[in-house]
Amino acid sequence: MRRTTSPEILALVTLDRAREITLHRQLYDGLRRAILEGLLRPGERVPATRQFATELGISRFTVLTAYQQLLHEGYLEARVGSGTFVSASLPDDALHAARTANEAVSTRQTATKRKRSPVLSAGPSGRRLDRGGGLRPFHISLPALDAFPHAEWARLVSRNARGLTPANMAYGDPAGLAVLRSAIAAHLRSARRVRCEADEVIVVSGSQAALRLCASVLLTRESRAAIEEPGYPGARAALTAGGATLVPVPVNAEGIDVDRLEALGDSIRAVYVTPSHQYPLGMSMSATRRLAILEWARRRRAWVIEDDYDSEYRYVSRPLGSLQGMEPDSDAMAQRRVIYIGTFSKVLFPALRLGYLVVPPSLHEAFIEAREWIDLFPPTLYQLTLADFITEGHFARHLRRMRGIYRGRRDALLDGFARHCSGLLTMENSDAGLHVATRLPSGADDVSIVTRLSARGLSATALSPCYDGPDPQPGLLLGFGGSREPVLRRSMRVLAEVLHRNRP
Repeated sequence: MRRTTSPEILALVTLDRAREITLHRQLYDGLRRAILEGLLRPGERVPATRQFATELGISRFTVLTAYQQLLHEGYLEARVGSGTFVSASLPDDALHAARTANEAVSTRQTATKRKRSPVLSAGPSGRRLDRGGGLRPFHISLPALDAFPHAEWARLVSRNARGLTPANMAYGDPAGLAVLRSAIAAHLRSARRVRCEADEVIVVSGSQAALRLCASVLLTRESRAAIEEPGYPGARAALTAGGATLVPVPVNAEGIDVDRLEALGDSIRAVYVTPSHQYPLGMSMSATRRLAILEWARRRRAWVIEDDYDSEYRYVSRPLGSLQGMEPDSDAMAQRRVIYIGTFSKVLFPALRLGYLVVPPSLHEAFIEAREWIDLFPPTLYQLTLADFITEGHFARHLRRMRGIYRGRRDALLDGFARHCSGLLTMENSDAGLHVATRLPSGADDVSIVTRLSARGLSATALSPCYDGPDPQPGLLLGFGGSREPVLRRSMRVLAEVLHRNRP
C-alpha cells in the first residue's frame, strides 16, 4: 500500500501559485515556521521529496530546493538510509518569535504586489520534470546519446577504475582535480576565448550547482539580482534559494536590454545572462550589447553571471567567443566582474553530472568555502576519465562530429515545420543550440498543449513558464538534439495534428 503524507504536515503548508513568491520559497517558509513554532518537533521525520511533491501537486524539484535550503541552514538533517528529519539542534530557537513576525509582515507586503500568472510547477527546464519520457522527441537539452563514443568512454572509465590510487580514493580537492581543471582551462582558452588559468576553474556537478554556488556567495536575503525576461527557470530557482529578489529585464534581438538594466540603479548586485545562445529564445548577444553590460558591471561594481548555454553548436558561423573573454585587458585581475559557467551535460551526456565555473581571483576563496559546505568535492573517477577524454583529443573530435549531426537534425525539424506547421506557429531563432523556440497565437494555452503532446509521446516544453513578469507569452520549445531525422519529421506532423485540434 502506498504511504501518504500525514494530513497534519500538509496542513502546515499553504501554496498559492498566484503569489509572487516562488513555490519552493513558500514551501521553505511554511516548513521553517512550523519547525520554529514547534508544530514540527526535533527528530520528527518529514515526508520523502517524491511523496511530498505528489501530495502537494508540485514538482519534486520544488520540494528538493526547499529541503536543500533547510538542510543547509540546519533546520533539517539527513540520515543515510533513514530519511530526512527535523534537526535536534535548531539554529535560532531563541529568535523564532521575532523572525516569524518579520516574515509575516514581509509576506503581507509581498501579497500586495503584482499577481503572477499561474503556471505548472516546473523543473529547471521550465516544465514538469519528466522521469519517464526523457528520451522522447522534442525533449530540450538532450544531446545525441545514440552518437556518443561509448566504447572509447568505457575504455577510459575502465582504465581509470583499475588505476585508482589511495590518494584518488580519499577526499578530493573541492575545486576539482588539477588535471581536469588544466584540461578545461586549455579548452576554454582555445575554443571559447575565456581568459583563465587552471586555478580559476572550479569543477561542480552541472550548471545548476554552479548557479547555487553563485547565489550563496554573491547574494543575500536583501540582494536584488537581474535576470533575462524570458529566461531560464532553473536560474530563477537557484538564485532565489537564499531569499534574494529577482528583477526581470526584457531581451530583444541583441540580448538583454542594458538601458533597462541601467534604469534599476545601484540596487542590482548581479545579473544572469546567456549571451552565446539566449535561453529560451535563441538569439546571440551583440558585441555592442556585450561591451555595454561589461561597462555597466564595472561602473556599478556588480557581477555578471555568464551561462554559456549551448555555446558549442552554431550553424550559421563559427561559435562565438565568451562574454568573459571580452573584459578589457587593462582591468586588474581583482576588478574582473564575470563569473563564467559551463557544463558537459549537453556536449557529452547529462548523467555525467560535471560542469565548471571560472571565477575571478577576488572571489575564489569564497567560492571554495561555499562549495565545501554543499558537497565537498566532485566524484573522482569521472573527473579522471573526462580529463583523459579531453587531453587525448576525443572531446574535440566528438564536438566536430556532433556539429554535423545536429545540423542535420535541426534541418529535419525545420523541414517538418515548413511542411506541417506553417501558420500554426512562428519560429524564433534557429541559428544555434539544441532546440528552437516557437510562438503560439496570443491567448493560446501552451501548458495545455504540452500535456496533449505528452499523451502523443512528444516531450515539448512550454514557453510561458520562462517568463517571470505579468505578461507571459505562449509558445513551445522543441528540442532536436536527441532524435534522428525521420523521427523529427514524423513528430512535426503529430505536432501539427495537435495544434489543429487546439484551434478555436
